[in-house]
Amino acid sequence: MDLSGPRWKGRGFAEIANSNPMSRVVLQLQTALSQSGTAAFLAGNNALLRAEPEIANLLSRAAFGREVINSGTDNQIFQLGPEEAFYLSHSLKCLKITRDSDDTPPSENELWAYLKSKNEAFPESYMAYKHLRSKNWVVKPGIQYGVDFVAYRHHPALVHSEYAVIVVREGDRNSRLSSMTDLYCTLRACGSVAKTLLKLSIRCCGVNGSMRDSPDCLEDFDVDERTITRFIPAQSREDRDLDEVAMEFGEKV
Repeated sequence: MDLSGPRWKGRGFAEIANSNPMSRVVLQLQTALSQSGTAAFLAGNNALLRAEPEIANLLSRAAFGREVINSGTDNQIFQLGPEEAFYLSHSLKCLKITRDSDDTPPSENELWAYLKSKNEAFPESYMAYKHLRSKNWVVKPGIQYGVDFVAYRHHPALVHSEYAVIVVREGDRNSRLSSMTDLYCTLRACGSVAKTLLKLSIRCCGVNGSMRDSPDCLEDFDVDERTITRFIPAQSREDRDLDEVAMEFGEKV
């Protein structure tokens, strides 16, 4: 990944981020959720979590989900996207997820099947989310920019997102960026909002990956990162005139 300088939203925000690394905040959230036994329940393609003040604060600081209900009581309702919910449940193993109708948590395979039934591309989408989150990037939906995700170096309140992320399943000829028109339009859109286009190609390297019917397939997935930028001649040419060049070489033009 191209780690160009972040665009902080205010003076002193870089220092705030450096003193509160995202890895530490996520670890605090993981510990608090594990100790509290907090559970979320499935609601369509998302999961809803009733959070006590400490958990709500850590969810906000770690940039997981969004608050949808604050009734003024001690508990707040957070909505987690499918990738966020499964990451907390499967990767961090700190969140229980139950069904709408009862308190019996589905098995990991049942939860995977449920989320995949809502979105056939969930395995690749989740792998991309997990890949970025494991590198301590904050990952949020990118629908407002016409991409799958946007990636932030730290909390979105402190810094602008640096990457607009497109997730591509290897071998899918109908995927995003498969045509030059789509590629060019996406690059123009990313350039207009000062983001670098990051293409994450999810490759299958084993039998389980091709099946995609359980979380075991994740072990056979590989992620290829590619940043794509638009060539702008004006930014690449030398701005010196011929006389200046001639003087450098002791010649006349």
